Amino acid sequence: MTAADSLLGSVPERYYVHNEDRGETLHRSAAEAIHRDVVALDVREGDHVLEIGTGTGYSGALLATRAGASGRVTSVDISDHLVGWASRLHYQRGVTTITCHVADGVIGYPPNAPYQRIAAWCAPPRLPRAWTDQLTPDGRIVACLPIAAQPSTTLTARQPHVETVTFGGYAQSTTIAVDDALTIPGRWVDHHIDRPHPAWISIGWRDHDDPQRTGARTALNLLLNPGHTETYHRAPLDWLSWTAYSVIVGGPQRSIAALGTGRRGIGHTTATSAAVILTDGTILADSVGSASLPALRTWLQRWEHAGRPDATRFGTRLVPNGEKGLPGWDLQVLCPRGA
Repeated sequence: MTAADSLLGSVPERYYVHNEDRGETLHRSAAEAIHRDVVALDVREGDHVLEIGTGTGYSGALLATRAGASGRVTSVDISDHLVGWASRLHYQRGVTTITCHVADGVIGYPPNAPYQRIAAWCAPPRLPRAWTDQLTPDGRIVACLPIAAQPSTTLTARQPHVETVTFGGYAQSTTIAVDDALTIPGRWVDHHIDRPHPAWISIGWRDHDDPQRTGARTALNLLLNPGHTETYHRAPLDWLSWTAYSVIVGGPQRSIAALGTGRRGIGHTTATSAAVILTDGTILADSVGSASLPALRTWLQRWEHAGRPDATRFGTRLVPNGEKGLPGWDLQVLCPRGA
């Protein structure tokens, strides 16, 4: 057992995640992702840490343990319910070096800045400049950032230069608390239906769709009622690798669809055609002669030729974005090294 394992094991996960008084917290980050990123954050004794996304309180307790008695953790969340419960659980355990606040973490938490470390358990639209402004010169950020303006398309990056890359997996940040972020993502959904099962689509060409989202609505309907189905000959898929690589090859025609009952697909759509491959390797298309089907097959061929690259092979760059509402850096993914 490593020192990190011992430290992580010193915080009772069940106490926070499955507390008898509060009950289970349904919308929370996976423990393995939290452990990975707490270790990557490299919190030192005495550090002041900003945690964005209080959640159950478990991750904050881990950070407080790493920062030690001389350190401090400032934790923020947009949910007053989560903040209230986490504060109570920390108090009951006698954890006095962490304070929780109701706030929008996208702007950081200026009253307690600066911070040596910033951890974000959510995926903002881009790396906010507010975070780097509140970071000390030798500081470190671990955050899950989108590589496309679509749900569930993320990598984890650090600081205004990318130190290392892993596949991400946190919920998208939103300006208000979301009741069911697992069913309908909080942003970048272009059309959704609720019955008979919740389903949604996110298209990369939304700027070319009409205000009524006719194209997105048509594409989702085509996928819910496919005229052609086939099985991909090289299943099973490495879904994380395919998710990232499809951003590179797909461009604006890349689309993501959730088709109810746990079916998720990525592929090519237009206002009149659609073809996606599902996580189980099933390919759906509007027809055998779909204009989108050859494009999807070409993308898959290029991905296979590249060797289904893992996260360590993807190049990335942070590109400044001065958007008035959220200035910062967009994370772009580049062709894998050696592909």
